[in-house]
Amino acid sequence: MIKNFVLWIVIALVLMAVFNNFGARATRSDATLSYSQLIDAVKAGQVQQVAITDNTIRGRMLAGDKFKTYIPNDPHLIDDLLANGVEIMVQPPEEPSMLMQIFVSFGPILLLIAVWVFFMRQMQGGVGGRGGAMGFGKSKARMLDQDQNKVTFADVAGCDEAKEEVEEMVDFLKDPAKYQRLGGKVPRGALMVGPPGTGKTLLARAIAGEAKVPFFTISGSDFVEMFVGVGASRVRDMFEQAKKHAPCIIFIDEIDAVGRSRGAGLGGGNDEREQTLNQLLVEMDGFEGQEGVIVLAATNRADVLDKALLRPGRFDRQVVVGLPDVRGREQILNVHLKKVPIGDDVRVKYIAQGTPGFSGADLANLVNEAALFAARVNKRLVSMIDLEKAKDKLIMGVERRSMVMDEKEKRMTAYHEAGHAIVGRLVPEHDPVYKVSIMPRGRALGVTMFLPERDQYSASKCKIDSMISSLYGGRIAEQLVFGWEQVSTGAQNDIERATELARNMVTKWGLSQRLGPLTYSEEEGEIFLGRSVTQHKSVAEETAHTIDEEIRSIIDRNYERAEKILKDNMDILNTMAEALMKYETIDKYQIDDLMERKPVREPKGWDDTPPASGDVEVDPWQKKGAGDSSVGGVAEQG
Repeated sequence: MIKNFVLWIVIALVLMAVFNNFGARATRSDATLSYSQLIDAVKAGQVQQVAITDNTIRGRMLAGDKFKTYIPNDPHLIDDLLANGVEIMVQPPEEPSMLMQIFVSFGPILLLIAVWVFFMRQMQGGVGGRGGAMGFGKSKARMLDQDQNKVTFADVAGCDEAKEEVEEMVDFLKDPAKYQRLGGKVPRGALMVGPPGTGKTLLARAIAGEAKVPFFTISGSDFVEMFVGVGASRVRDMFEQAKKHAPCIIFIDEIDAVGRSRGAGLGGGNDEREQTLNQLLVEMDGFEGQEGVIVLAATNRADVLDKALLRPGRFDRQVVVGLPDVRGREQILNVHLKKVPIGDDVRVKYIAQGTPGFSGADLANLVNEAALFAARVNKRLVSMIDLEKAKDKLIMGVERRSMVMDEKEKRMTAYHEAGHAIVGRLVPEHDPVYKVSIMPRGRALGVTMFLPERDQYSASKCKIDSMISSLYGGRIAEQLVFGWEQVSTGAQNDIERATELARNMVTKWGLSQRLGPLTYSEEEGEIFLGRSVTQHKSVAEETAHTIDEEIRSIIDRNYERAEKILKDNMDILNTMAEALMKYETIDKYQIDDLMERKPVREPKGWDDTPPASGDVEVDPWQKKGAGDSSVGGVAEQG
């Protein structure tokens, strides 16, 4: 913006100078006379001297006053001046200088050319930089020196193992002779792999910040252009620049954009992306060594990368930056909470325990949402209730208070969610019920949230069966209370998820005694010559029929169990539905009262009791640890 502003100011000044040159007039304070007054003054003998230039006369009176006037084509004027003794001087007309003539002739054309060149260079990558037509093959990597990069390992939390993996690189960059004395070589590159939002880019910046070395950052997509050879040229230029600043770090974000397996695209091995990858392979480990240049890369799709890129000598290490555990989440929350004023009631440990499956970016968003909740009501501090509201918003969705449901639909949603909660509470190994709400959130008319007591990496057959039973609890509750003819479409998502779990138990996880521990996936997709190809495995018709029978058996067994549980606890189902109609949202303390058939207490502000077990792992079955975020009614129904 500053460059554009300065350019237009310069253009305006040039135009003003040109116009002023053309319209310049004398700035002397000469009195202007009419032609009649001039003739009268001449005849009266009051004029001493005149200077004639074209049709303009400037002169001086005997009294010393100066004047000017404009004359018509009067042939007797000279005679009158001579007859009255006036000194006459004739001056040639003013002519512009040669430089001004050239400027006037070619100035507009040059101005148009300059403006056209400016905008063309802006479109091609910047004025005076490495972009433009001459710099089309130059690297787009941005360099951060040690003064610009202030990020250190203290700013990175929740990935202690990943930090330990890269500390050796930092030590090498600080003292390379320590390793070279023993013949050791630092890893040429490290590939950071992990889900989005886990801090791969932040960790790379922290490495450069700790080592106090220049840091080149570029995205994988910056290499690829529509012209063949440009990407390879940019790779060469990037490594040339890096060698000039060695020791340094090159960080390639989303490297899967350029590092995908070769031979899978159109055009064989001649397309632009594959040529760029070939040049990258040569630069990382070719005939010329790249001493002092360490390549870091990040991706969440390591499975699609070319094998030659992953071999030792190029990316020697794969650093897994996974989702943080409960201790990591607590550390990450502490880092982000330092940036906002918090109240004395904030318990970071409880928030960390209640957010299994959250990434670092999710936790940063949680703290930001809590700050926004506090700001809306003009609070000076962020309290625990604000953090709880933010957590519920991220897990269950935004409350749609503007959406109005009639009494019948609201009551049906209350029974639906109560059915989920009761079955989930009474089946074995199911995650505890955290909160039940009939307040519309996102696309759902109601939500039942199960929050695991600990992060989990796997699930048993018993747990999966319990999940299927709880998924059918909502539909069964509607049928028991309102009858078969009044069952709603709200169980669409529940049925889809339950069927998918049952199918995976039979075909993928080997949890069917009848079919045994075999994989019976019926189709697999892959990419061949740029096209999606589906390969059908040879599953016999009889085997496919057996698979369907096993899936139906699992669904029927769990459906009957959920139906029996609800029939045996109809009084709890009714009281929980009434509590939901009254409070709209009930927490686990109120659910405890309902399950024990006690009067329901008033809802608490936030959960101040830690889970039964502290250290927890990631639950792979439910997104963000939300357990069964059951949909009481999908948006299509409303």
